[in-house]
Amino acid sequence: MPVSSRKFIREYQPSDYVEGVFCISNAQLGRTKNDKPYLKCLLKDKTGELAARMWSIDPEYFRSLPTEGFVYVEGEAQAYQGDMQIIVRVIEPHTPSADEMRELLPVAPRSVDEMFAELTALLDTLQHPGMKALAKVYLDDEPLMAAFKICPAAKQMHHAYLGGLLEHTLQLVKLANVVCPLYPKINRDVVMMGLFLHDLGKTREIVYDRAFGYTDRGELIGHIVDGAIMLHDRAQMVMRSTGQRLPRHSVMVLQHIILSHHGQPEFGAAKFPSTPEAILVSLLDNLDARCFIALAAARPDREFNADLGGNFTEKQWALETKLFRPDPLSE
Repeated sequence: MPVSSRKFIREYQPSDYVEGVFCISNAQLGRTKNDKPYLKCLLKDKTGELAARMWSIDPEYFRSLPTEGFVYVEGEAQAYQGDMQIIVRVIEPHTPSADEMRELLPVAPRSVDEMFAELTALLDTLQHPGMKALAKVYLDDEPLMAAFKICPAAKQMHHAYLGGLLEHTLQLVKLANVVCPLYPKINRDVVMMGLFLHDLGKTREIVYDRAFGYTDRGELIGHIVDGAIMLHDRAQMVMRSTGQRLPRHSVMVLQHIILSHHGQPEFGAAKFPSTPEAILVSLLDNLDARCFIALAAARPDREFNADLGGNFTEKQWALETKLFRPDPLSE
């Protein structure tokens, strides 16, 4: 299909013919009530994603499709329970061209350079010389910061687009800038640095030059442990480059923030948050992630002209509930 003729996901209306190359994710082989095999997956381009179903598929052919990758699809858009889905008629593995890749991978709505400048300005407000020196070691690492600017914050859950990690980190630091003054005994520098560092290991964990996935290092080590390792190495660099020894406990406390920011072991935390600053970091991280998921599901950027009906989303498994769509004060 010529690139110029592409219709994007946000543009589809019920009964539209669907044809083109898409990212596929979470491809699964399901069973109908009549025990017939069917394909269920998500199809994505840079404008959004839709659930897709192919109601009859040979299991052997299903195994030839990527679980996470790219496919060529023909089918039809269909309204379903207040949302849109794609009914697939034809699906084939596909290797996208460079032009197609630019249309498939989603990108943050704001300029990454603009967001990075805002983040560095906030980090410049750190007061303790040790924290300022540590932040500078990270910010001066050009390859790391280049990856930080483009890496998604997640493969699928929240801020899952190029520039998403930077956007998520900036949002958290801005939240901390507002919240910390409300708790005068909290150490603002530790919270701000903890938020800056908490997800930097994702630059080693996530593949983002094709369909988002995990590196071998991401599968075997993960961003939480890798972030703590990175911090140890850069703390040594501070001492070597400046001769300044970081305050006792400071590196350990920041490593603890990285290891505990997921809150609970079942959500990936290596430790429960056990300092006031670690608790605040974990709560802010959860706040931004859950609000992002809720708003993306209930009030997505894509607007369908057709009335699809239904006031509730499908169940959002990350939130363990369906969401009521309407803004109660809008007309």
